[in-house]
Amino acid sequence: MMKRKILEKIHDIMRLKHYSFRTEKSYIHWMKRFYYYHNRKHPEDMGEKEVNDFLTYLAVKQKVSSSTQNQALNALIFLYKYGLNRDNFDIGKFVRAKRRESLPVVLSRREVKAVLDLLNGVYWLIGNLLYGCGLRLSECLDLRIKDIDFDLNRIMVRSGKGDKDRITMLPERLRSPLIDQINKVTKIHRKDVISGFGNTYIPYSLMKKYPNSPTDICWQYLFPASGLCYSEDMKRKVRFHLHESAVQKEIRKAAKLSGITKRIGCHTLRHSFATHLLEDGYDIRTIQKLLGHKDIRTTMIYTHVLNESRIHVVSPLDKDK
Repeated sequence: MMKRKILEKIHDIMRLKHYSFRTEKSYIHWMKRFYYYHNRKHPEDMGEKEVNDFLTYLAVKQKVSSSTQNQALNALIFLYKYGLNRDNFDIGKFVRAKRRESLPVVLSRREVKAVLDLLNGVYWLIGNLLYGCGLRLSECLDLRIKDIDFDLNRIMVRSGKGDKDRITMLPERLRSPLIDQINKVTKIHRKDVISGFGNTYIPYSLMKKYPNSPTDICWQYLFPASGLCYSEDMKRKVRFHLHESAVQKEIRKAAKLSGITKRIGCHTLRHSFATHLLEDGYDIRTIQKLLGHKDIRTTMIYTHVLNESRIHVVSPLDKDK
């Protein structure tokens, strides 16, 4: 296997550059895929040609999407640039995966209500936050108690996609349920403290700045996991947030029970949030800020969805003879 010291070096550099845990996990995944594709040949003994061959294989044989291929490319560039100190690494031309233009699945307001009404407990609250605030699932589960501002009616999204912070609205309908949820988290935290625990996960850089934050109630996750887990970074047992798969399972279950035949996931609620704001006449720039999109062209996809749904052409089948 690749020398452990190289992976440890890459791990340390990613932490130094404040890469997210998900990015770190996916980069390591592609580095290992590359290693096994070339029959466990060490990356030090390979170069541009081997990387080119692997990326071409992903596009031609595996038929991955362009975004997946780009992720693999970025991971391998990181490996050679930082792990093996090859600053002038040039892959050259390789077969690029075709970029597929597709419109996101969007629910009507009736369909959104049908799905949300079938969710229960904490999953109902999460589903309503995804739709009511336009949050990504990871952003919702990463929320801490301190991120809910009841006085200014807003939610602070910390370290979203691209490690960016942003502000979104706090729906009036969710004020009371959020207060109840915070009270539940407070009780869980008190029990943890009495049991000799009470720590939550805090990134290393933040823990250095705020040493008491792991046990501070304001830093506790808004949607904590049911049990404790051991953190390698913190060298102790902590209470992390609810796992994404649990929420995804409940959303899919509710979608199936609703009888809606569209393919529905957590992100569908975010797509519906943006499209319904456009329907209500809100400016595209405002929606861009609420969604946290870096490029306005990403947000513009919802104008296409809206236009496609407003087809005023009468089918010849419906024409009176």
